[in-house]
Amino acid sequence: MDQNSWPKDVGIVAIEVYFPSQYVDQSELETFDGASTGKYTIGLGQSKMGFCSDREDINSLCLTVVQNLIEKNNISYNDIGRLEVGTETIIDKSKSVKTVLMQLFETSGNHDIEGIDTTNACFGGTSALFNAINWIESSSWDGRYAMVVAGDIAVYATGNARCTGGAGAVAMLLGPNSPLVFHRGVRSIYMQHAYDFYKPDLSSEYPVVDGKLSVQCYVNALDKCYHMYKSKAKKMGISDNKSLVDSIDSFIFHSPYCKLVQKSFARLMLNDFWDDPDPDFANRYHGLEKYRDVTPENSIFNKDLEKDFMSSSKELFEKKTKPSLLLANQVGNMYTPSVYGGLVSYILSHTTEELQGKRIILFSYGSGLASAMFSLQFTKEDKMIYALQQLKDNVSHVKSYLEKRTKCSPETFSEMMKLREETHNSAPYTPVQSTDHLFPGTWYLTEIDSKHRRTYQRKQTVPNGNICEVETQVAKGIR
Repeated sequence: MDQNSWPKDVGIVAIEVYFPSQYVDQSELETFDGASTGKYTIGLGQSKMGFCSDREDINSLCLTVVQNLIEKNNISYNDIGRLEVGTETIIDKSKSVKTVLMQLFETSGNHDIEGIDTTNACFGGTSALFNAINWIESSSWDGRYAMVVAGDIAVYATGNARCTGGAGAVAMLLGPNSPLVFHRGVRSIYMQHAYDFYKPDLSSEYPVVDGKLSVQCYVNALDKCYHMYKSKAKKMGISDNKSLVDSIDSFIFHSPYCKLVQKSFARLMLNDFWDDPDPDFANRYHGLEKYRDVTPENSIFNKDLEKDFMSSSKELFEKKTKPSLLLANQVGNMYTPSVYGGLVSYILSHTTEELQGKRIILFSYGSGLASAMFSLQFTKEDKMIYALQQLKDNVSHVKSYLEKRTKCSPETFSEMMKLREETHNSAPYTPVQSTDHLFPGTWYLTEIDSKHRRTYQRKQTVPNGNICEVETQVAKGIR
């Protein structure tokens, strides 16, 4: 297809994020778990972890984020031509989350919507995103918006991995003439067979994790994607510098935990170091000469190398990546929405004027494994400043909602995890946890009948500001 015939400036028109209204403090969880002080907060870089009670599941998270995005942007449900969900939180082996979301479109009469669920660990949301972009740039596009939803509930069995959980959902509205545009021709993919993290037990929410292999796979995928991206970016004229780290304004990573993100940024600098035929040992690479002959394979678990490159890249990390870690630090690993929560955090950390023209690279990773590196650019056209401002306004609630969350003790958190474990796949089942703490506009589970059909209700805000249950939002068919 001739590039001149493609829709102009295909990208993100609007974005919305949802996270649970309750959390556990990681420093308190350290004490409760008998972990050494700072293991979760300093060693992993985590402050708080959001979690769901038995009132929320993957369907309710996605219902909430989609309806909030539609309402905030005053979009007609008829304007959506494609809707795809990326998730690894499976509660039905046949019925997709996408079909549950179709209940929101019932009143509009719009049933002509392409897309379904996409699954591969934390990569499903990115795959859904690529499918949406491809649809808009294809002969199948009918001129309407595409919507992508990434949502998950990340829970682990009791043990040293439980602190790396989280939950949330991100919805993105995609179309032409957007304020945040995808670069064409530079998307880089790396896929490989690996058992680093997987969920073979369909009776449980918990994964099987090989921690050391998982880190090795993540870092290796990052290396491969970065090299491919650099090559393509040079050909496309996006970067002609020896160091891509210098020419891109921000790097946003899938974040299992924040400390891995800092190590990953340092890894990019290490790759630039290896690729540089004439390293500047007097300045940027001062003191790093001893690592010149270290091979990529021997570098992944080299603690001295890791520490030295983290130190050398710290200033750039603070500027280019740390602003994207707000949600990762405060909510935890949301799985498929993780990297897009990083995008939301980056948007929140800058004024609209500061965002104009900024170029950002995203690295998405899903165990098993599938990974990608791709880039976007915020519009620099003055005529698009309103659209960019609207994109930012869409997520302006995030910081205040983080503050409004309910803090739960580690004991309460542990009890709720035990309840989820004991009632997983139960039918019939009526949730027992309170809905008082839920944010306005949140969908929640009210019943699972004897045939495993689920019913949901929405918590709304009425004109006087009080929260009430709105019976018209009880969808008879949302099961």
